[in-house]
Amino acid sequence: MGNRKLSHHPTICYRPIRPSDLEILQRIHGDLFPIRYEFDFFQNVVNGREIVSWAAVDRSRPNGQSDDLVGFVTARIVLARESEIVDMLRYDSSKSDQTLVYILTLGVVESYRHCGIASSLIRKVIKYASSIPTCRAVYLHVISYNNPAIHLYEKMSFKCLRRLQGFYLINSQHYDSYLFVYYVNGGSSPCSPLELVTIMVGYIRTGFKTVAAKICKNEEDGKVPKRPKCKETISLVSTTQNNRSLTAECSGHECV
Repeated sequence: MGNRKLSHHPTICYRPIRPSDLEILQRIHGDLFPIRYEFDFFQNVVNGREIVSWAAVDRSRPNGQSDDLVGFVTARIVLARESEIVDMLRYDSSKSDQTLVYILTLGVVESYRHCGIASSLIRKVIKYASSIPTCRAVYLHVISYNNPAIHLYEKMSFKCLRRLQGFYLINSQHYDSYLFVYYVNGGSSPCSPLELVTIMVGYIRTGFKTVAAKICKNEEDGKVPKRPKCKETISLVSTTQNNRSLTAECSGHECV
């Protein structure tokens, strides 16, 4: 379904992010995300230093903007044995070269949302991961109240395997995170489906208890926690801050 905010029918193409994208990449990150990135991060992205990336551009965009970014995704390869999800893999310890692909950032500018760009960018990452013989999964984090992002990843067959309490610290407020995984090349969870459901129910129950305790404490203190506000309505964001990805939700719109 197209976006009615556009005055033309977009012709979306995908390509690697290049050094010439540096300025606009920085600007879009600043517009979309509630945190600021170090300059080295952008340099690594545009120069392909241990980070892989894809840009979405609109070839039908007028006024010489046909090669400007309207969406992007960045990711990096990590060793499975050194990752935080090693216990979520059916892992052969004798194969030390097994890898994972970790999604760092994903964004689409406001006027191009609901055009399927976010889904296409995620598929680019999955295809890339599948082309690496040693890769066993793609994974990322989503803040726990970001229902549109959660829905998108579930729709794309990602599995929610873990809830991490207090994973994010945004504007002095802690937020939980869900860890999503998409297995490739025969990768799988070491648990049976029933065991995974049991584990997930346990995390959810623990999360409810934590939230209830915080609400009671805040009511006693006369304070009510507020969600962080973002400048844009993008829901699908993640970044490496302290070796974590950050998924920030703003107004609850999907970028598809």
